[in-house]
Amino acid sequence: MYSMQNLFTIHFWGVRGSIASPGPETVRYGGNTPCVEMRVGGERLIFDGGTGLRVLGQSLLSQMPVEANMFFTHSHWDHIQGFPFFVPAFIKGNRFNIYGVVSPNGATIEERLRDQMLHPNFPVPLQVMGADLNFCDLQVGEKVQIGEVIIENALLNHPGEAVGYRINWRGCSAAYVTDTEHYPDKLDENVLWLARNADVLIIDSAYTDEEYHSARSSKVGWGHSTWEEAVKVAKAANVKKLVIFHHDPLHNDDFLDRVGTDAVKKFPDTIMAREGLSIQLVPPLTPIPEVLPEAGVSAL
Repeated sequence: MYSMQNLFTIHFWGVRGSIASPGPETVRYGGNTPCVEMRVGGERLIFDGGTGLRVLGQSLLSQMPVEANMFFTHSHWDHIQGFPFFVPAFIKGNRFNIYGVVSPNGATIEERLRDQMLHPNFPVPLQVMGADLNFCDLQVGEKVQIGEVIIENALLNHPGEAVGYRINWRGCSAAYVTDTEHYPDKLDENVLWLARNADVLIIDSAYTDEEYHSARSSKVGWGHSTWEEAVKVAKAANVKKLVIFHHDPLHNDDFLDRVGTDAVKKFPDTIMAREGLSIQLVPPLTPIPEVLPEAGVSAL
């Protein structure tokens, strides 16, 4: 038997990109925007605060008091819009360490989360939140160690900048790589570095190649990638399991079923992210610590 201290569990609370898209055609995969919870060696890590964060918050109300570490990839609306509705943050006795890279204009993650809650955008300011909120500014490429867990980040190719994260623990690893756009003539070195030999790669696959290159409505320059490019990354980085993530709001359940079928043909261990999905990693009995390379990550 394994206790929570010896498990690495990934749970998906929001998997949709750009804008929440609830309705009868998105029931099976879900319509909430990005939020992924990881329980790693007894630590609770939360990646992004889209509308899925509100749902996660409701589930945590039965587990008070709560302590968690929240990592934001960037502050585009679909990745932060659940934060003002995250009920545990309003409850005294809870504690959240909140991490984010300083934006190109110098704004910290605290400033960006605070600003979205200012009048006239929102009726209740961040200062009303009763939990202990500890804001931590990250540098691109900086490592964070929480207990035995090491979290790395690298810059992604996205308008306004975003970072991806890699989570390492006792020989297990998962990469959370959203939002990012592939390059036309090469694989992104930063993405490959984050994904290197990962047990799980969660990656932006918003479009199909056909949609991305559409003559009528091209998605080039929009900051997102395709599932076909995700497969290329998974193969090149020797990834064990590929998770197609950040579904376009126009892609209904049947469309995503077809993407999943096509992706499995090219990379058999592929799954489609959906709300409620859990993935469990179990470390080897005698883990060999990974030597984490310092080089290979570009900040450009």
